[in-house]
Amino acid sequence: MATRKEERERRRVERREAERQEAAAARKRMILGYGAAGVLTLAVIVGIVVVIAGGGGGGDSSGYPANAHIVTGPEFGGGQVFGATPDGREGGKPPPVEQASLSKAASAAGCTLRLNLPDEGHSHVSGHVDYQTNPPTSGNHSPVPQADGAYLSFPQPEHIVHSMEHGRVELQYSPKLPEQDQLALKGIFQESPGGMLLFPNPAMPYEVAATAWTNLLGCKRYEGPKTLDAIRDFRDQFRGRGPEPVPFPNTPSDFG
Repeated sequence: MATRKEERERRRVERREAERQEAAAARKRMILGYGAAGVLTLAVIVGIVVVIAGGGGGGDSSGYPANAHIVTGPEFGGGQVFGATPDGREGGKPPPVEQASLSKAASAAGCTLRLNLPDEGHSHVSGHVDYQTNPPTSGNHSPVPQADGAYLSFPQPEHIVHSMEHGRVELQYSPKLPEQDQLALKGIFQESPGGMLLFPNPAMPYEVAATAWTNLLGCKRYEGPKTLDAIRDFRDQFRGRGPEPVPFPNTPSDFG
């Protein structure tokens, strides 16, 4: 029969073992809790990154807003963004085409049509170039073109001239143009963005203009659907035409 001393020792050992097991269980619960919290935190961070990368109008694999239709692939000319701000706004729904003749549409909209302007050169240069037309329609330019797409800021002229050499058509508007009218132009861009650039131009003497290599459509005033007709007709006539044409995307999967 165990003595009192032996009985007390047995109970002390049992108590210490119970305390050890409880401490071990508590540590396990704490570790599991930290792990779950870590997974949740990681998921939140990933979600934030995805939202930021998408920007306005959703996002694509390049990280630019999907509605900007930025194209930087080497197979499409290897253009770069050069710090210009992509335009992820959703454009307005284009109205039906009323006048498919460029000359008649330009006249109806009160726009000036200047075709077959002098070719000012093709050399790759660094630094500033003085162009003879405003907006520029040809001339020496940066070695790297501006990437196709819509922008909220005015790209460097030397970059956009290179883009026109590759057969791009560039839609331009005064930053003072009301946003509703800017979005109408954005809608024209979005209906067929391949081989196109859209951006504000604070330096030109027009509210709206479209340029291609050695060709210019300049509109002193935006006249709604009449101007949009002229822009579309200019696009359809000159897109893809340039001294060094480069393919442009034709399907949504080609963008970004």
